[in-house]
Amino acid sequence: MDPAVARKMWRTLEPIHGMIYFVPEATAAYADAGIDDIRAGYFASRAAPMGAVSAETVIATFFNFHPDLVRHAVPRCWSLVTPEAMVAARFAAVDAALRRMLEVSGDAVAEAAALARTATGAPGMSRSGRPLYAGHTSIDWPSEPHLALWHALSLLREYRGDGHIAAMTAEGVDGPEALVLHGATAEVPPSVLQSTRAWPDDEWTAAADRLRERGWLDESGAMTDEGRAHRQRVEDATDRLALAPWEHLGQDGCERLREVGRPLSQAIVAAGTFPGR
Repeated sequence: MDPAVARKMWRTLEPIHGMIYFVPEATAAYADAGIDDIRAGYFASRAAPMGAVSAETVIATFFNFHPDLVRHAVPRCWSLVTPEAMVAARFAAVDAALRRMLEVSGDAVAEAAALARTATGAPGMSRSGRPLYAGHTSIDWPSEPHLALWHALSLLREYRGDGHIAAMTAEGVDGPEALVLHGATAEVPPSVLQSTRAWPDDEWTAAADRLRERGWLDESGAMTDEGRAHRQRVEDATDRLALAPWEHLGQDGCERLREVGRPLSQAIVAAGTFPGR
């Protein structure tokens, strides 16, 4: 199977998982659980499947957030809520948000859930070197199809994300450098990437200077041919490392999951879930 299939699957299905980082139901559920700071809720909810981990573990596994931002939230969050309660709060938010945006009892959701869960059963999906994915595998499967679909896509997303970090690390790229390079693609404004990850101007500028020294950015901050080649290497490696579940599902299964999943993703985007989209 062409590794590019892994990227196509991720792009088609990501809104179904990614909505949890933006919907108001998440903010409300985390506040009910004891965490009313939005960023702390993000760190705690995503890290919770790994247990009451340290700030340093979150810094390493989340990769591109300023360490001080993480340390402000972790481990204090674990004095306010247990990881188990945070996992439950996250699923409560998923339930409420998806019920608002989708017909969760429909055949499409049930079929997509079955296909996505099949993909997660790939024998080649090792936990080794994939801490966020490994943590999420410890969660019991929900019985309701819309929650099972979201959980399956969370597993697949974290599996891909762990591999992506490995690919960047192998290229000698750190968190702020990865963000500067992402900003140079013009897919997301650099100011948004810098502010949401809380990198101060001096550290952001230093990261850009390091990339210029490597020949990956020009003096204007645009990506050079060498920079584009680096980024392509990372994307290709990420796709290869994420391919096992899609090979297990098979070409026909992948095409069918994209077919039934695309309208679900589109409905979530159309609900105004993601800023700027």
